[in-house]
Amino acid sequence: MIDMIEKEDPVISEEEAAQYDRQIRLWGLDAQKRLRGSRVLLAGLGGLGAEVAKNLILAGVKGLTLLDHEQVSEESCRAQFLIPVTAQGQNRAQASLERGQNLNPMVQVHADQDRIQDKPDDFFLQFDAVCLTGCSRDLMVRVDQLCSKHNIKVFCGDVYGYYGYMFCNLGKEHNYVEEKPKLVKPSSGNGPEAKKAKLDPNETTMVKKTASYCTLKEALEVDWTTEKAKAGMKKTPVDYFLLQGA
Repeated sequence: MIDMIEKEDPVISEEEAAQYDRQIRLWGLDAQKRLRGSRVLLAGLGGLGAEVAKNLILAGVKGLTLLDHEQVSEESCRAQFLIPVTAQGQNRAQASLERGQNLNPMVQVHADQDRIQDKPDDFFLQFDAVCLTGCSRDLMVRVDQLCSKHNIKVFCGDVYGYYGYMFCNLGKEHNYVEEKPKLVKPSSGNGPEAKKAKLDPNETTMVKKTASYCTLKEALEVDWTTEKAKAGMKKTPVDYFLLQGA
């Protein structure tokens, strides 16, 4: 378990700036600073969990806790790349720790062998984001309800063969920016085309936006007998019903 610590304004060192150069160019220095200040919990070290762990570690979060009480099986070794083939019988989180840490020594990677069902509410409050993979519906609802009250981001997902689902709750008021082509003012020339504003694909502008996310409980309790729900049925991805049966 990661000790509770005060939130601090993250600083990107020269070494980190060099390592994360490509992604800083992609999403900017401020976004990378937020990543470097984030502590993330990842529950479930199956195939999906290993992929999520890899991406988070390489992205450069502050700390990642791998939580899994299950033991490594032959299937585990085939399904994910963080567990050595010699680790059968060991705990999955602990067996994934060394290779996970080697991906990026700048990230603090921890292993927790407890059952997530046994964790008290206070345990989750030390994280900025919680990722749940391979968890039951009731457990996901419980954790999401708790984290939603404390403005902790929640991501849930699982994979069934070629199919899978993902749910995220980023809060009632999630602010973000979207890059869009810049609108060029009309020219002073003659004709209707000259008087129209045009999009310049070579220049972009950042537009601030706000999105509101519902809780998992609200998403699962949609009343499909209402006219509004019926109207949206055709637009509802089939993955939603995988989540219903989790």
